Amino acid sequence: CGSVSQTTKVVLSLNATEVNLLKEGLNFKKNPEDGFCYIIFKSKDGLKACKNQCKHQGGLFIKDIEDLDGRTVKCTKHNWKLNVSTMKYVNPPDSFLQDQLDVEVLDDGALQLLELSPVHPWLTDPRETLELQEGEVKVTYLTHACMELQLGQKRFMFDPWLKGPAFARGWWLLHEPPDDALDRLCAADLIYISHMHSDHLSYPTLKVLSERRPDAPIYVGGLSRPVFWYLEQSQVKLTNINVTPFGVWLNIDEHLRFMILMDGVHPEMDTCIIVDYKGHLILNTVDCTRPNGGRLPQNVDLMMSDFAGGASGFPMTFYGGKYTDSWKTDFIKTERRKLLNYKAELVRSLQPRIYCPFAGYFVEAHPSDKYIKDTNVKNTAEDLNALINKLAPDIKTWTPKPGAVLDLGLALKDSSNSEAISNPPTNAKVYKDSWEFDLYVEEINSAISCEIFKHQSWIQFYYTWAGFKNYNLVVRIIESDDHFEPLRDGYDYLVDFLDLSFPTARPDREHFYIEIKNRVGVMRYVVLHGCLWDDLYIGFQNRISRDPDVYHHKFWNHFQTQLPLHCPDWDQFLQQVEPIQGKNDTHDEEGILSNCVLS
Repeated sequence: CGSVSQTTKVVLSLNATEVNLLKEGLNFKKNPEDGFCYIIFKSKDGLKACKNQCKHQGGLFIKDIEDLDGRTVKCTKHNWKLNVSTMKYVNPPDSFLQDQLDVEVLDDGALQLLELSPVHPWLTDPRETLELQEGEVKVTYLTHACMELQLGQKRFMFDPWLKGPAFARGWWLLHEPPDDALDRLCAADLIYISHMHSDHLSYPTLKVLSERRPDAPIYVGGLSRPVFWYLEQSQVKLTNINVTPFGVWLNIDEHLRFMILMDGVHPEMDTCIIVDYKGHLILNTVDCTRPNGGRLPQNVDLMMSDFAGGASGFPMTFYGGKYTDSWKTDFIKTERRKLLNYKAELVRSLQPRIYCPFAGYFVEAHPSDKYIKDTNVKNTAEDLNALINKLAPDIKTWTPKPGAVLDLGLALKDSSNSEAISNPPTNAKVYKDSWEFDLYVEEINSAISCEIFKHQSWIQFYYTWAGFKNYNLVVRIIESDDHFEPLRDGYDYLVDFLDLSFPTARPDREHFYIEIKNRVGVMRYVVLHGCLWDDLYIGFQNRISRDPDVYHHKFWNHFQTQLPLHCPDWDQFLQQVEPIQGKNDTHDEEGILSNCVLS
């Protein structure tokens, strides 16, 4: 494609001491190496940053003495004013938005300001917009984050999760995909998978694809942890996975091209995509928190994004201290409202012709997770669209049911044309009511009786493999049943991550402490296969208590995104351990242990 991949450049670094000296409100900083200046705004919501450069004619900003709130800076050239807390120019009003820099706080408390280059990669090699005929571009919603785009002769599918659970056994599909959804997947010309979370990269779904069409072309972004890091372990055979550089147009035919962009908040994890067909742009921001560092194309023809919230164990799986049911209810209500307002404001600022909320249609359907399902109240697409309709009445919103089709050409010609949207037949099933729980839960629980768990030394072997240490945190892990009651014969152990030791009691020194009860089947499956702990945390498969009540980003980030790419070598482990002589030497769960498949 000739273009160079988008890059991220560090424009300013502050050490932990300098970060601690940042005061509330405005901070002016200069990079001593190149003399460029930056503004950092500190508030209770975190840090925002931008270049100290006016968008009008590049003048330098100084503090605005008329501003009593300490949020506004004034340009020395023409007195333009910028509110750094919102990144909006207030004089002249409604003129520009200031481009934000990404603020990355490192684990040691230091800080980096990052700039993407180019900032707006979709502007390279612009194409003229050609009129779309009826039936030429059709967008079909299948379920959750799975959309099928028919673009001329090509069919492009996004994030197919069409069967099985996600995050171990915690998430299940809310919407019943159309009967022919798997056939459509296997016939797709292109498949985009945004990131490695299992509600987007679904191995049960891709197993069907691998059996019927293993060479289907799949496209993923070039993330630091490969999206398909688990492919070999999954034993799903796919032979045409294409890792695509960020911010570069990939031409498919004379009319169709697409570009994958990274997320500003989770660059190791999330991506989003812009599709261009005949000059018409479709933007899918998927789960990104700040797609492309918050800079996105305006006035696209169709935008889709997530909306629901609830994709985290916090606070539902936490107990003790302040974590009462009423505290959780209030917290969740506030967080969902903030998310709804943020999404509506984002859509309003980007002014797409049509907006579709999706990628939030999961349900904690397993009976053992009724508490989570009842507590984890999510935003509805209807609520978000109602808010957008109020804020930006010119934007057409679409809340599809599974199998609904949007004809983009018709909708753009006349957004009120009822023929632009075809709904599924009235008797089509919208909500799933059966999920084959036993099939999938039994597969997970097969790990319980694995040979390795007869030997207590699996604990040291596993956490040594995991590679997290030199951090003053002690974690107690308790194996539990489905109701989070400790198992009589389950493991219950301490890990001291300062020196990676396994003490029998908490150490005397001051330390951070977390207690985690994990469902035994899921924990052992995760250990056996070297899975990321997202299965436990985002999948609601544990209960967590902290003393003091502090979030340990370094710990969770390691176990959720940084574990080794290859699973622990359990064959080597079994060769190292002493052969088992008699039942008394072993840690046996009611004598039910047998060997299991070490795939």
